[in-house]
Amino acid sequence: MENTDKPRILVVDDDRMIRDACERILKRMGHDVVKATQGEEALNILKEGQFSVVLLDLMMPGIDGLKVLNLIRQFWPDILVIVITGYATIETAIEAMKRGAYAFIPKPFEGDQLRSIVARAIERKQLKEDVRRMEQERQRTLQDLDAEKSRTRSVVLAMPDGVAVTDPNGIVVLMKPDSELCKQVLDVSKGSLEDPSQGASYEFSPQEENYLLAHVTPVLSEAGECLGAVTVLVDITHLKLLDRIKSAFVAQVSHELRSPLSTIQQQLALVLSEMVADAPEEQRNLLARAKEKTSGLISLIGDLLDLSRIEAGMHLKEPKPIVLEDLLRGVVDFMSIKAKSRNQSLGLDLPHERLPRVDGDPLALESVFGNLITNAIHYTPDGGEIRVTADYDGSRIRVAVKDNGIGIEEKYLPKIFERFFRVKNDKTRSITGTGLGLAIVKGILDSLGGSITVESKPGSGSTFTVFLPPSISAISLDVSC
Repeated sequence: MENTDKPRILVVDDDRMIRDACERILKRMGHDVVKATQGEEALNILKEGQFSVVLLDLMMPGIDGLKVLNLIRQFWPDILVIVITGYATIETAIEAMKRGAYAFIPKPFEGDQLRSIVARAIERKQLKEDVRRMEQERQRTLQDLDAEKSRTRSVVLAMPDGVAVTDPNGIVVLMKPDSELCKQVLDVSKGSLEDPSQGASYEFSPQEENYLLAHVTPVLSEAGECLGAVTVLVDITHLKLLDRIKSAFVAQVSHELRSPLSTIQQQLALVLSEMVADAPEEQRNLLARAKEKTSGLISLIGDLLDLSRIEAGMHLKEPKPIVLEDLLRGVVDFMSIKAKSRNQSLGLDLPHERLPRVDGDPLALESVFGNLITNAIHYTPDGGEIRVTADYDGSRIRVAVKDNGIGIEEKYLPKIFERFFRVKNDKTRSITGTGLGLAIVKGILDSLGGSITVESKPGSGSTFTVFLPPSISAISLDVSC
């Protein structure tokens, strides 16, 4: 068995200096290190013992590194492979990443680089092992729960009357099918709801893995008397399945894409910084574009995760009093650096009287302002003007950001809060973005019980107005999108 207290690492390189240097660095980190001079020797060593990580040179005599990598992925898939490569074999290293290598480190490398990437690999290895153990325990627990659930369900279904079991919060955890639905229908039919003119919706599962949404609407006489109810049932099983797939996809993105993309971005930055001055401009441009695209993918992943948290109700923390003037100053000061880089004027005008405080999550509100003002900067030409003003009308706070941006055509206004929607024309083609910023803004505002509207004309800028309920106050922003 592998000694979990002292991870074993195999260093495979035909360069003795590289092998010895790696051994010194890794042993100081507390790892057990074994060395091999070529691919065939490494494969024989792997047959005899278990290893957590393999540091693998690609250019070796005999069996080359890519073939060794393929065999490791085939027979020892749990081992993480870190490719060691020279700058002349960057393309080969990228091919190795496609074939399942965890990361690559270019020669020559510093000790800190090796320590950092090996530490991340060991941490990932340990996390995967923890997840595997937890999954095994979960499966055993689920089997026990399934057996108990089957027995309990059989008892409940055998009862002649409807039965509903709830937790301390009143949430139904076990029921004879349709018993709660019958209660909802009865309440609406009798006009027993707080507002008899309003209906009620109820989601339930008549069978395992099948879900229905029932909407019960009262039938009212001309005098407003409730005469009964109409119930509409909608099968939402496919929506539940899609929601699970989406959650699984987001989790996969979080754990499997963000880390390697960050590594690739760092390596591209390293290659760019160490390229000689007389390197071909075409090569520099290709690497720069690759780095920019990688940054865009990392940003997209971050936006997807933010949106997923909002939809799951995990984005907002406990609300607390916020001094809106201070929050706006912080956001505007931070965004001023970006505006100045485009020779834009970004200013903040506050009223003489103190604005009422608002209740909310400061990070969530900063995200709202940050997204909207960032859009204003992106969609306002160089040298443009953006003015932020705030006031209070006695019932709500209004924050306006005025600019002379390119604006939005009226036909696009109903769509701009949809996920991944972006206005595409000659003026916006060169502007990068994920199309998720406004969806995130709307998601946060929905979580706060607020709303958002927009007014815009091409060539005259755009106005976004955010309304929040009195307990949190109201915020109005004018920005270009």
